[in-house]
Amino acid sequence: MNAERFQSSFAPQWCPGCGNYDLLDCVRQALPELHVPREVILATGIGQTAKLGFSVRANLFNGIHGRALPLAMGMSMANRAAKILVVGGDGDLFAEGGNHFIHALRRNLDVTILAGDNRVYGLTKGQGSPTGSFDFRAPIHNDGVAAQPVNPTALALVSGATFVARTFSGNKEELTGLIKAGLQHRGVAMIDVLFPCVTFNRINTVAWYKKRLKPLEAEHDVSDFAAALRLATGGEETIYTGLYYRVERPTHADSLAALAGEPLVKRAAEWRPERVRGVLAGFR
Repeated sequence: MNAERFQSSFAPQWCPGCGNYDLLDCVRQALPELHVPREVILATGIGQTAKLGFSVRANLFNGIHGRALPLAMGMSMANRAAKILVVGGDGDLFAEGGNHFIHALRRNLDVTILAGDNRVYGLTKGQGSPTGSFDFRAPIHNDGVAAQPVNPTALALVSGATFVARTFSGNKEELTGLIKAGLQHRGVAMIDVLFPCVTFNRINTVAWYKKRLKPLEAEHDVSDFAAALRLATGGEETIYTGLYYRVERPTHADSLAALAGEPLVKRAAEWRPERVRGVLAGFR
């Protein structure tokens, strides 16, 4: 299966040098290498990273800001066989969608989350996002953001994710491999994809990341939660990339007896008006 199968005619309108281009390339590369059908489903919200969905030739539901994960939850419950890819930025997933993020992870939905993390709201001209540094300054933040940043990798770990990774958009080989591994993982996979905003973020540049990025040691035990959390919270003098944590655990759908057997999308609809009348009668 070649990469062209997943290329749509929609050309993204990102700034030259934006890491979202790398992320898009890696998604288009990972899908055919996994030999998944084009019926993979993308769920996206609002923002520059969420625009990625329009440039992938696959089923797409583009929702409102911060609400991609509730969409993905419904998709996962209706069709347990589907490959579901949630794509959003650091504002979409960790601000407007922060509550959904936490609960999707603790439920262990069978979805893969790609978090485009450039630490600004690029769509609305550069406000500091939840992952932006305390002293991030912009025209709307003359005195800095004045709030501690969210650490997506650590948040994913403590919220119950069963697959947690962090990488840099420019490391396309590692990013493609992590997307493939996340889609093959049974349970919720969260990949924090760091990249610069070449227009609005003058702090976290390519040079800034190159000084700090370091691959996780080959000896790192991905089943060791304490080690993963320690590496995720060790500060930013060294930012480790790769797979931090992976464990097998029953998914949300596994615990729901009604979802056993044939997927809901393939079951014949059964309309019984008397059942509805009985429920409504209780509210009179």
